[in-house]
Amino acid sequence: MSAPPPDAPFHAGERAVQERVGVRDRIEAIGQRVIRSFMPEQHRELFGKLPWFFVGSLDAQRRPWASVLAGRPGFVSAPDERTLRIAAVPSSADPLAQALRPGVPLGLLGLEPHTRRRNRMNGTVSDIDADGFTVAVDQSFGNCPQYIQAREPQWARPPDTAEPAAESLGAALHDAAIRLVRAADTLFIASAAARARGHGGADGVDVSHRGGNPGFVRVDSDGSNGTVLTLPDFRGNFLFNTLGNIAAHPQSGLLFIDHASGDLLQLTGRAEIVWGGPEVQAFEGAQRLLRVRVDEAVWRPEALPLRWSAPQFAPQLATTGRWR
Repeated sequence: MSAPPPDAPFHAGERAVQERVGVRDRIEAIGQRVIRSFMPEQHRELFGKLPWFFVGSLDAQRRPWASVLAGRPGFVSAPDERTLRIAAVPSSADPLAQALRPGVPLGLLGLEPHTRRRNRMNGTVSDIDADGFTVAVDQSFGNCPQYIQAREPQWARPPDTAEPAAESLGAALHDAAIRLVRAADTLFIASAAARARGHGGADGVDVSHRGGNPGFVRVDSDGSNGTVLTLPDFRGNFLFNTLGNIAAHPQSGLLFIDHASGDLLQLTGRAEIVWGGPEVQAFEGAQRLLRVRVDEAVWRPEALPLRWSAPQFAPQLATTGRWR
């Protein structure tokens, strides 16, 4: 595959997946229009309204992790169209705490569940201080509202209070974590691609949302006391940011949230795309599957100070099924 022009919106992994699915030429033109090097005003406005914000990062082993930070609306701000300020400090139990330093890439996602609005930004940490960190924009783009369950938030405690002790789980999830995964209708996924534009040969990171009917993530054992998670990939916007990253760097990080208790499960593992076959056919609406073999997980009970109302399920889920 020939090298893309310097202003091409997609890296080699994304282009390879788009080519495989047969949307390459059409999506290149769309990407040129919708992926920007600055945040539009509507993105900046949304970020400033949110009580939570999602961050994708890489640990010292280049493994992606997905994290969530919480704060009173306004804790995320955009002083200008190329700068994002997050006035929150990750817990010491959050893998993000060890990853934050100037010059590292991050993936950022602002999502407002009750309106199903979401916007993404990928950038580079430019500054860190005692109150938070600042990110310079590399890419900014919006996402459609598909598969988002509508929920309303409320605070269970102030956002700056200490959370209970976390638990490292290794490669095997315990019973409480498995129950959370099996009941989940939403997750967040972090991924990365080497030699992304704008990082001079470093990694670019992304964090994205996935939604489905409760139980859309299957939990299995890998036969050696490890856990394997499998989830469907539904029809989306055809940009294939996440799958393109995984094609280039087959690792991913998943974040599960118990919206009633505030429990968090963060994990990272080896990722594999299942392109077809009986497994894909066994899940109505799945275009393909994503399989993640857990390498390490962190259980953080009541870590999120927000609680959320019961979901109003996304209308797109009427055309998707469950595992058979």
